[in-house]
Amino acid sequence: MINLACTQKQGESGSTEAVEAAGETATSGNPKGYDLSKPEKFNMPESLLEISGITFFNGSSDMLYAEEDESGRVYYLKLGDKQANYVRFGKKGDYEDLGICNGQVVVLRSDGALFTFPFSQVKNAEVNAQKQDGILPEGEYEGMYADEKSKSLYVLCKHCADDKTTKASSGYILSIQTNGTIKQTGTFSVDVKAIEKLAGQKKISFHPSALTKNQATNEWYILSSVNKILVVADASWKIKAVYPLNSAFNQPEGIAFDAQQNLYISNEGGKLNMGNVLKFSYTP
Repeated sequence: MINLACTQKQGESGSTEAVEAAGETATSGNPKGYDLSKPEKFNMPESLLEISGITFFNGSSDMLYAEEDESGRVYYLKLGDKQANYVRFGKKGDYEDLGICNGQVVVLRSDGALFTFPFSQVKNAEVNAQKQDGILPEGEYEGMYADEKSKSLYVLCKHCADDKTTKASSGYILSIQTNGTIKQTGTFSVDVKAIEKLAGQKKISFHPSALTKNQATNEWYILSSVNKILVVADASWKIKAVYPLNSAFNQPEGIAFDAQQNLYISNEGGKLNMGNVLKFSYTP
């Protein structure tokens, strides 16, 4: 558990600023280098109406890889394309996130099951994915980050039996081999009480929907679609800031950085909205 004493103050303009009490370091309404109010919007094809996880291969924004909640497919497309190609890897199911690591595509199902297949086969029509159960504790999962540098996967529980969601969210560190074999190697925890203080709310049931790492700053970016917030933590998971998300974020379900530090957040669509990806260009 990470303990952080935080307060919330109101700026003269009426905007809310998060303050870290220990260092008296204030953050504005946007993460440093990004303006969350000015995205470049890319509508997704109908097949990605329920877009969830997104990722890039080695940070290259030339091709976006994504999945949606139901079909057992990994899609790939250039941002702006009207159609997406896909590879089928499994049966219909509640798939929530994906990553590319150590030559493998990894897909996370909501019950914690993991599916892997070689990235070299991503342009095939269909692949025989390796399903791995029992690596993660029983629970509901939505967020996973694949770290190519360490050949590790970071999975954050949305709701687990061992968690009291008003106090902490449990995370698990997994190693992945070149043959797709995965095993658990460690754990981490996100302090929900610290998030509450920075958000200025008395009680939050934090249900993270996605996470990623800014490799340039070693900061973690965590989305909670239910709470409509973006949480930023340092490399040790100490909460640094909480940012409310406006109405442009219909249902934020996926998050990724490219190699140029640009930030991308995917939003599931609905009856009146197409699924989309919002790009926030990095400004030093």
